[in-house]
Amino acid sequence: MAHRTPWTPSKRFGPFEFDLQTRMLRKEGQLINLRGQPVEILAVLLERPGQLVSRDELRAMLWPSDTFVDFDHSLNAAVNKLREALGDSAENRRFIETIPRRGYRFAAVVESADSTLSANPQPLAPRAWPELREVLLRSRSRVVTALGTILLTTSVVVGTLVLLRPAVPPIRSIAVLPFKNLSGDPNQEYFADGMTDTLITELAQVGVLRIISRTTAMQYKTTNKTLPEIARQLQVDAVVEGSVQRSGNRVRIDAQLVHAPTDRQLWAQSYERDLSDILALENQVARAIVKEIHGKIRPEELAHGRNIRSVDPEAQEDYLKGLYYWGRRPMGLQKGIGFFQQALERQPTYAPAYAGLALSYATMGSWENGALSPRETMPKAKAAALKALELDDTLSQAHAALAYVQFHYDWNWVAAEKEFQRSLQLNENDPTAHHWYSHLLTAAGRNTESLAESKRAQELDPLDPGISIHLAWLYYYAHEYDKVIDQSRLVLEAAPQSFWPHFDLGLAYEKKSMFPEAIDEFQIAREMSPTSTFVISSLGHTYALAGEHATATKVLSELIESSKRFYVPAFDIAVVYAGLGDNKNALRWLEKAFAEQSGWLVYLRFDPRFDALHSDSHFQDIIRRVGPAR
Repeated sequence: MAHRTPWTPSKRFGPFEFDLQTRMLRKEGQLINLRGQPVEILAVLLERPGQLVSRDELRAMLWPSDTFVDFDHSLNAAVNKLREALGDSAENRRFIETIPRRGYRFAAVVESADSTLSANPQPLAPRAWPELREVLLRSRSRVVTALGTILLTTSVVVGTLVLLRPAVPPIRSIAVLPFKNLSGDPNQEYFADGMTDTLITELAQVGVLRIISRTTAMQYKTTNKTLPEIARQLQVDAVVEGSVQRSGNRVRIDAQLVHAPTDRQLWAQSYERDLSDILALENQVARAIVKEIHGKIRPEELAHGRNIRSVDPEAQEDYLKGLYYWGRRPMGLQKGIGFFQQALERQPTYAPAYAGLALSYATMGSWENGALSPRETMPKAKAAALKALELDDTLSQAHAALAYVQFHYDWNWVAAEKEFQRSLQLNENDPTAHHWYSHLLTAAGRNTESLAESKRAQELDPLDPGISIHLAWLYYYAHEYDKVIDQSRLVLEAAPQSFWPHFDLGLAYEKKSMFPEAIDEFQIAREMSPTSTFVISSLGHTYALAGEHATATKVLSELIESSKRFYVPAFDIAVVYAGLGDNKNALRWLEKAFAEQSGWLVYLRFDPRFDALHSDSHFQDIIRRVGPAR
């Protein structure tokens, strides 16, 4: 039996082993798919072998007093499901004995690490060795004959069962559900989330599989939905679920692969390693899952043959914390950057931490957030991406971050597209790379290709409103405003907490001259995201078109005054001037936006808010300088 650490107590009975902490049941090393009330009943019975556990006790422990259920029916159903998992029954009571009208008792021998406990011990009466030998000799021939018959019968039965067992359909898509933190410390939640994220990244290297992204997967962290329900919602064939336990510098991972539509377990395994080997462990788990799906795996299909180096445990911990806060962007970006930097202080050659820095700085300086100017953040993003690729050129996220900077900041469209394609070659399952590449294609006027990339990003991250709303942007730049409204309403229904659908509805209503509706939507978006100056500028633009020039001018003054205290993109101020019909000042502020290297300028050619400036040679010159050549 594999070595166990003290924090994972277990009980053994017959061919079974049950971990009291993880609540995982195994038969001869294979994980048994058992959850909910049945597994809790088993835990109670195993802690008190040979003793009566009354029905009332089970009710008090497992069904709260304010739960309205048919208790008798629910308990009977749970016990029957437990017996089914153990191959037990009320008639053949090998493990669970029913005490009529009173409760249940565990009737088999239960072993722990230190002692053997018997529910009803029946020691063998002492016999002389000669007598025992004589009995064995007389029985030998009959035993051999009987064993032959049993083996033949068993072979036929097992063969029949294998033939009758329904085949699992091909698995082409997987969701890795958030791993449970079983360390007993809520402060270790980041560690479980980080392990989930890195396992998603490892599995995503296999291009033949569709892997649901972290953003969507994390929304099932506290769900009560069943695996078949989750599978239907995400349209996946299988899910990976498991738990992480950490004690000092040791970590244990329990994982299982389940055919989600039928809730049938396909593979399960436990791993225990030192934190310094964690990268190799993650890769090993991913390889085991892929091998189960495909039968065998070629080395180039996973991790693209990159070297799995050992990592300083404290650097790994900081990196996982960085990922944890990256997943809570935009508010968590600054914290995440701090942890990535801390990881690099501990281990300067840790390439994934550089990739995390690159993604964080690129997002922080983009037009989506505008927290800092592009000149403050984009060079840092580029330097981090290049350093990551110098250390490991197979990191797809580093290629995507570099491409984003080259597109939004350097305006090097050819180099950016090459990097996006390289990123997706390394990891076809990266929704961020597909999403950002779609932005480049939109800005280049390649709408059919952009639509394909945007839909692929949606398939991989269906619950991220920022990705889903990009279809509305595509329709907006194509001047298809009714489609903008339809898509925005779909996103709003799925993600009512997001300000993006309200912002896009405001843009579409404005172009349809539905000014009161547009103003309402922009005001809602401003309340939900008060630091997004591009929302405020769009509101000012609409006030101007609605004839409320005094209010629009007030918004303009607010933005200019704010720019003296913190960064306000010059592009936002140009938007309000364009609404007021002041083309001279609109062009002046667009020129300032060019000096800032504003990411908004890559969409200028198709932005409907500047339609009135298209005949101006200065406007066309700005478009030419930003590119790409048409």
